[in-house]
Amino acid sequence: MHDTNPVFDGYDAIPLETTSLARVAAEAFGRLSFTFPRAHLERLIAAARSPDASDNDRFVCACMLKNALIASEGKFPLCQDTGIATVFGWKKGDVPFARAAAESLRAGARQCYDERRLRFSTVCPASFYDEYDPKDNMPAQVTLFDADAGLAPPPSFVARCPDKSLALLFCAKGGGSSNKTTFVQGTKASLTPAAFERFLAEHIAKLGTSACPPYTIAVVAGGLSPEQNLLTLKLATCGAYDGMTYEANPHGFRDRALEENVRDIAAKTGYGAQFGGTQFAMEAVVIRLSRHGASCPLSIGVSCSAHRNLTAIVTDEGFYMEKTCEHPAALDGFAHAVAFLDTHNKLGDGQRARVIDTDGGMAQVLQSLKGSKPGDRVLLNGSLLVARDAAHARWQALLDAGKPLPDYCTRYPICYAGPARTPDGAVIGSFGPTTAGRMDGYADALMSRGAALVTLAKGNRSPQWTAACARYGAFYLGTPGGIAALIASEHITAQKIIDYEDLGMEAVRLVTVRNLPAFVITTDTGADFYAHCAGK
Repeated sequence: MHDTNPVFDGYDAIPLETTSLARVAAEAFGRLSFTFPRAHLERLIAAARSPDASDNDRFVCACMLKNALIASEGKFPLCQDTGIATVFGWKKGDVPFARAAAESLRAGARQCYDERRLRFSTVCPASFYDEYDPKDNMPAQVTLFDADAGLAPPPSFVARCPDKSLALLFCAKGGGSSNKTTFVQGTKASLTPAAFERFLAEHIAKLGTSACPPYTIAVVAGGLSPEQNLLTLKLATCGAYDGMTYEANPHGFRDRALEENVRDIAAKTGYGAQFGGTQFAMEAVVIRLSRHGASCPLSIGVSCSAHRNLTAIVTDEGFYMEKTCEHPAALDGFAHAVAFLDTHNKLGDGQRARVIDTDGGMAQVLQSLKGSKPGDRVLLNGSLLVARDAAHARWQALLDAGKPLPDYCTRYPICYAGPARTPDGAVIGSFGPTTAGRMDGYADALMSRGAALVTLAKGNRSPQWTAACARYGAFYLGTPGGIAALIASEHITAQKIIDYEDLGMEAVRLVTVRNLPAFVITTDTGADFYAHCAGK
């Protein structure tokens, strides 16, 4: 086997005769769902320990590091949204094992999502407007290229692979980060320092926090087609171009100065690692491609804090899979970064967090939050209603038909979430908030009927929701995204499905939480944390 080839440094070697491409895919998706590459964790540690980091930055990064430690045990996935199974492959030379590779890779992905109890997030069309849950997270997205004829520039590691090999990039991207992809058809006029600076400043601010920063932010300018631009962007967010050179190249090059500019712009948004600070972006990748003289595609995308990407190489002698960090606590600086939680979680000093009991009725919860300011941290204890997109649509259908809301809607704060499947012996599967803004259209319909007066999710909300909070005396709270294993293992003590069981992970649940950390984002006066960051 090629043990001495430097391209395989950082890879585990497995004899090819002991496995198959299906098993390769199953192992890859299992590995990336529970463990991170070492470099990603080191960037989180650096963000947590940065002298420029705010207490909120340190708190969120410390939670994410502890989340990685819990997930590395193999029980709770890193994120509740275990994502769409996506595989990119580049074939070099005539490799017999690459025949029927797509079918085998899809089979392996299906096997992993079933056996490791990952969340089934895919919905398939029953008609143009109606959907159904296939209950296997399929179809997987598998795209295979000839290494010399791919649509986008080949990843850096592909060029180093030996002849007669199949280079694979596995990634599981959740809906939050995918939803943050921006594409603009620019022109030559976009390619001046001043114009491009304006483009970056406008669209980086629009990313918001709902995709769980700290981010890797990727930017691609140019492309022979929109398709080439967007595929390059996707691969860039997955770390595929980490080895791309910073020099002129007809197939594309990275711009180090602009990458520093992106990080500076991200820091100045004030969003930080979700709740204020400077650590909005840990990494930036800016790529320039060739283009048609009459067009200039521009795109921005992110990989969230659940950076789930993994490379593998298959040769005729063996199979090599990128190593991930199975023991995060052994990393330099890990213990120091996580120790921040021990001091920041202490109660009783009146400054850290107020405790909110959610079981005393909505009037009591609202009174407990009275006087809080955007950015204040609270700890939630008691019952939360869990419901997201599909349940809200059914509630709206009831109202449209002249029927009342279910009585549970007005009893409890509503948390927008859809957990992963429950592991053996656990109370619930990995559990984290979903993007709040998707429920903004229900503001008046629910609040006017006494529902959704306290909501819990992640990310910024629309002016419509903020205005409704002021009109109805409501609050919006944010809990850190990217810590789903931590929440499931340490903060949820009970759960039961109370409605719409057919919706799978989107069924309505009642969960009991203990000291669940959250931040006040929007108050009953209409004051909003993210609007303040944006200077509005």
